[in-house]
Amino acid sequence: PFIEAEKTEGASSNGKILMATVKGDVHDIGKNIVGVVLGCNNYDVIDMGVMVPCEQILAKAAEEKVDIIGLSGLITPSLDEMVHVASEMQRLDFNIPLMIGGATTSKAHTAVKIEPKYKNDAVVYVSDASRSVSVATNLMSVDFKEGFVAERKEEYAKVRERRSNSMAKGKRLPYNAAVENQFKGDWENYTPPKPTFIGTKVFKEYDLSVLRDTIDWTPFFITWSLSGKYPDILKDEVVGEAATNLFSDAQEMLDRIISEKWIQAEAVLGFWPANSNGVDDVTLYSDESKSETLNTLHHLRQQTEMVGDKRNHSLADFVAPASSGVDDYVGGFAVTAGIGVDERVKEYEANGDDYNSILLKSLADRLAESFAEHMHLRVRKEFWPYAVDENLSNQELIKEKYRGIRPAPGYPACPDHTEKTTLFSILDVSNEIDVQLTEHYAMTPAASVSGFYYSHPESRYFAVGKISKDQVEDIAERKNMALKDMERWLSPNLDYDP
Repeated sequence: PFIEAEKTEGASSNGKILMATVKGDVHDIGKNIVGVVLGCNNYDVIDMGVMVPCEQILAKAAEEKVDIIGLSGLITPSLDEMVHVASEMQRLDFNIPLMIGGATTSKAHTAVKIEPKYKNDAVVYVSDASRSVSVATNLMSVDFKEGFVAERKEEYAKVRERRSNSMAKGKRLPYNAAVENQFKGDWENYTPPKPTFIGTKVFKEYDLSVLRDTIDWTPFFITWSLSGKYPDILKDEVVGEAATNLFSDAQEMLDRIISEKWIQAEAVLGFWPANSNGVDDVTLYSDESKSETLNTLHHLRQQTEMVGDKRNHSLADFVAPASSGVDDYVGGFAVTAGIGVDERVKEYEANGDDYNSILLKSLADRLAESFAEHMHLRVRKEFWPYAVDENLSNQELIKEKYRGIRPAPGYPACPDHTEKTTLFSILDVSNEIDVQLTEHYAMTPAASVSGFYYSHPESRYFAVGKISKDQVEDIAERKNMALKDMERWLSPNLDYDP
């Protein structure tokens, strides 16, 4: 709906572009949209799909003699893989431009980590699908490429300089000092709520119709490179008509998804007795006798020097320390609305229907996020009933006005993707519902969401931000991981170059 130029039948190609989502990622709607946009502007797009290893990307690029390689990724482990691809392009003496995009990527990461690895040609960050044609056109132009590339190189050099200055000026507390400045709950005067069951509960063939009311539509439009908040975007002077048409198509497809049961939704959630160690670890117990340890969650703490009475938060702060003698609990969940999506997507793609293929995947993503929101609501009011009188609108839910939080591994408060291994283990996710975890900690089906539940009334979402080597060494030891492996998974959060 946002594509202004339609492909002219019989028109010659503007160039051949290879698109791939790097190894580790199972899903990337944005890459599909970029491919459609480029295709509609007469570029010959070779889409290699998702989870593509570096050697396959470069072998295909050489075989097809492509003019540009485009890489995309959605989760932070993809960032290192992009650096690896750039390094291999230099080692193998490629001489074609490299375009970088995806939700986890940024101009800063491209400038600091990727561009320095590939000197033979341009490395260009593309912020969204709507800019891909302009970038590709400049990179293919005999007249404009040199100036365009020179501008990007100068821009990225300035980004690296700013980052270097920022890291030099940024004040980071030593890890032990950050721990000292932790949030301390009034455990003597607080009684944690008790869940209605200990262990796990599984939900199969969940009614999709009840998830419709808790859909957050704003990210749906962002996926399609239409900027604006729902519902205001429908009346926007610039993109309002395109957004309205897209929304109408989405509602029509959503009706069919629900009435014809195109996809299935499943969930597993659980609750366990828990106590923190007073620092950054949370011990989970098999039952309320606490005689058997189920597993341990390893969290990270903010190390940025705080102003005034602000605290350096860790998720562990919101669980009663064992030393307090207070019985506390932690929950976990995994939900999916992606079962059956891939089969129907393949049918669309076989018929050359990219639009409905992308539309279905984007709606499945929205339903999965809505499912996570819906189950959290049931947790607060039914399964861990600490907010039984809650009566929030969907907009208030989107703005996180509720008590308690559901942080997810890989997100700002819990940036360590490897914690998904623990989460999947305690929930027995892969045996209970049809969701698997890849070696790079991506979930499949892609329309899946997982995370933890914390109930403390002062629990809040926050960003861990940049952390120093002393904390990375500490968590590597706590998790019994090699430092270099820990640094790899926490790469976006490091305040140093390993």
